[in-house]
Amino acid sequence: MFKPAIPVLCLLLLACGCAREQRLETGQKSLADLFPAEHTVGETNLDENWTAVTTARDFQFPADHAAHTDYRIEWWYYTGNLTTKDGRQFGYQLTFFRTGLHKEPANPSKWAVRDLYTAHFGLSDIHQKKHYCFQRNGRGGIGQAGANTDRYEVWNGDWKVALSGDDHQLRAKDSDVAIELELTPTKPLVFHGNEGVSRKGPSTGNASYYYSFTRMSTLGTIRIGGQTFKVQGNSWMDHEFSSSFLESGQLGWDWLAIQLDNGTDLMLYRMRREDGTTDPFSSASLVDRSGGVQHLSITDYTMKPMETWKSGRTGAVYPLYWRVEVPSRGYELEIRPAFDQQEMTTSDTTGISYWEGAINVLGNSPDGKVAGRGYMELTGYAGQGLGSILN
Repeated sequence: MFKPAIPVLCLLLLACGCAREQRLETGQKSLADLFPAEHTVGETNLDENWTAVTTARDFQFPADHAAHTDYRIEWWYYTGNLTTKDGRQFGYQLTFFRTGLHKEPANPSKWAVRDLYTAHFGLSDIHQKKHYCFQRNGRGGIGQAGANTDRYEVWNGDWKVALSGDDHQLRAKDSDVAIELELTPTKPLVFHGNEGVSRKGPSTGNASYYYSFTRMSTLGTIRIGGQTFKVQGNSWMDHEFSSSFLESGQLGWDWLAIQLDNGTDLMLYRMRREDGTTDPFSSASLVDRSGGVQHLSITDYTMKPMETWKSGRTGAVYPLYWRVEVPSRGYELEIRPAFDQQEMTTSDTTGISYWEGAINVLGNSPDGKVAGRGYMELTGYAGQGLGSILN
């Protein structure tokens, strides 16, 4: 998600607050049902003593891949572009969200809802120009879903990510669509923002801890209907946790994860305000071939939308075609979707629709022409503005 995350989102589009007296009622369909329109930045922090992100963290791995239950919002986000031996291309997204509803539930029953777990699974069959979208909500207390704190293992039903040595093992299946993948980092971890603290606004604590594996060699299988495809390629992993997110007036975000064929990776996001301007807390990271990172402020790069696409499902108009420039590093890139219809409609979980899909990249680098692939997430174009609930 953003995976600000902005991934995902990812994402994100998910989750994130509710007043102390609210309860998850039988029959509630989405997380949006839990969010009061009047909710303000920091309210849940104060009421339920969730930990705020205010200083740099002494990250320890692999321990910090696991859940951080003192924080209200957390997600683990994977995207990738994969190819069969004969050249058939696929893109995938698998995102796990943990949303703290009540840090210390008054009811001691295991049925009491402390955290709500949501997962989104998307698969793009680029050859067929067909996008598959699945979603799940689950409770932690009864083992339906969860995220361990002592080791990296997150699940929602039979969707799962776990660590085996240095490898990330992903599994998801719904209907007749499934992935089973093993991801191996080929670059070191990248910390975004200031030592992993990614600011989202001027308010104290309105920040997240945010790191990524920007390039992970990927092997495994994809199944669609009765066909199974052996695939390989590259994936991207984001992990982000915090207790507040967007502020009032911040509408949504445009997020890009780009892997270029010269070995450079780029994460860029543009947070959009309700008045149409770009939020000054937008930022980016440029990762060179060896894993060295340069952090960029919004004055160091531009993201200019060029063409839009209107969803027949939600009516949202998404800017799918972009021109990206990083003048100080000599990059001029054109971003195009692998195909247009890669919208995630998630009315049964987050209640928010967003565009998340595979992209192709062409342009110029300091060394000449360059190409690449990646993933793009566009939020806040359909339904309620995210600034009213992601805080």
